[in-house]
Amino acid sequence: MKVAVISGGAGGLGLALADALEARGWRVWLLDRAVAHVRPTDRRRLIACDLTDQAALAAACVQVIQAEGRVDLAVYNAGITHIGPFERLDEATHRQVFEINYFAAVGMARHLLGAVRKAGGTHLAISSVAGFSPLYHRSAYAASKHALEGFFHSLRSEEAAHGVRVQVAAPSFVATNTGAQAGADGIVRPGAAADGLDYMSPQDAAAAILRGLDRGAPMIPVGRVARLAWWINRAAPRLYQRMMERNIRG
Repeated sequence: MKVAVISGGAGGLGLALADALEARGWRVWLLDRAVAHVRPTDRRRLIACDLTDQAALAAACVQVIQAEGRVDLAVYNAGITHIGPFERLDEATHRQVFEINYFAAVGMARHLLGAVRKAGGTHLAISSVAGFSPLYHRSAYAASKHALEGFFHSLRSEEAAHGVRVQVAAPSFVATNTGAQAGADGIVRPGAAADGLDYMSPQDAAAAILRGLDRGAPMIPVGRVARLAWWINRAAPRLYQRMMERNIRG
């Protein structure tokens, strides 16, 4: 039985990926801060874990490795966003975005490196359109996702020698937390903003990501908006920035 570990796996896109992998016969381990609302099954294991606590993250990864011996797929899905102008973004909030979106993923990759190599498996980073292009009022979020992509695209070259694939998926807008309100610091779970375009369901996004995973695609733009953004930003970045500002800034 193949084994997957999904951070941020207890809701939204992470849970949709877990459901889809379970339907394929995989066992999935879900790492998230709050997991009590998710029902464990014979193929679903839950670990409550603050991913920004490196000791807790290391212990969670050790628990998976001791139980399974190998990891066929590590999915780096946990994330938060900050919505608002940079002039009102304080240093602590900026660092919090990076701690969850970037450093937690890097820490998890470090702890699972050997187990993924043993399986000849795959690292799958869940980025965003904001990981390869600008996004209005998301400077911290975009910066963290650019860093995430830079890390995993570089890791790909190192892990290829071990028979390991490294893939990056970049959804556009996924309706995972519709109606959620940002806190006073501007932090909110992704998928809650009211200024998104052409929202996908978590299930549709998960299906698109797994199709890209099956193809072995190094980069997986997820959804119509993401595919258009990928090509337009690469071909004409100034045009893309104007289009983004017109549609997101309003």
